[in-house]
Amino acid sequence: MEVVMPQSTVIESGAAVATLINVFTVRPERQRELADCLTAATDEVMRHVPGFVSANIHTSDDGERVVNYAQWESAADFQRMLQDPGAREHMDRAAAIADGFEPRLYTVDSVHHR
Repeated sequence: MEVVMPQSTVIESGAAVATLINVFTVRPERQRELADCLTAATDEVMRHVPGFVSANIHTSDDGERVVNYAQWESAADFQRMLQDPGAREHMDRAAAIADGFEPRLYTVDSVHHR
C-alpha cells in the first residue's frame, strides 16, 4: 500500500495550484463561531474532496474578519468542490454566520523573505 504524505501550504510564485482567498466579514461576537465552522468544514469535508491541497483559517485581531487561504490542485477542482453537496452545506452555514464574504481565486505573483 502506498503511503501518501499530506501536503503543506507552500506559497511560491509559479506554483501549479489555484489559490483561494476568501475574506469574510463578521461581527466580533461571531468571529470564533465562523472560524470554528470553517475549521470543521475543512476537517469533515473539504480535505476529502479531490484536488484539495491545504487550507488555513486566519482571524483578524479586531474580530471583524476571518480569512480562508486555501490551495486546490486546479481551478477546475475548486469549481467541482462548489458542486459537492457536503461542501455546499458547510459553505451555506458559514455564509449564514458571516455578514459578507468575497471568495476569489488568485495566482501567487511574487514571494519575499527576510
